[in-house]
Amino acid sequence: MPKFSWHTDPVPAGLAVRQVYGFLFVPDGRLLIRLDGSKHTLPGGRPEPGEVAYADILRREAMEEVTVDIDDPHYLGYQCVNDSISPYAQVRMAALISCAHPPAPDPDSGRTYRRLLVNPSSAGDLLAWGETGYLQATAAAEAAVEVLGLPAGGLPPTGEL
Repeated sequence: MPKFSWHTDPVPAGLAVRQVYGFLFVPDGRLLIRLDGSKHTLPGGRPEPGEVAYADILRREAMEEVTVDIDDPHYLGYQCVNDSISPYAQVRMAALISCAHPPAPDPDSGRTYRRLLVNPSSAGDLLAWGETGYLQATAAAEAAVEVLGLPAGGLPPTGEL
């Protein structure tokens, strides 16, 4: 069973980054959650050959999976995954959605994902990633206010984008 740990420092040299996921916010402060059936997750995925910039990976994945454009992403940290083979990193970033396009099929899976806008305080519960998930969601909510300049309270109710 893999073990997960959350780190806010840069990914150490030599630790492979296998995934980049984003906490993506709309200007009113709500967070976009990708729905895959009944599973709640963040937009993101694996780097493609030649991709090394986390921001570029996240921009591509955000467009492919949930058809949104994002402003410059802010690095939050990484989750270290220690599995039976070798440890690797899953990078987490926060960004503001600058434009939402009509939903379209993901070119990789052919599925069109639902896009749910939620209060960031509910992200830890919805993602169901355990303690490290709550730490990530807290870091994202803080960055939304402190870095992205989004409102912290009085958010509209949950809805679809």
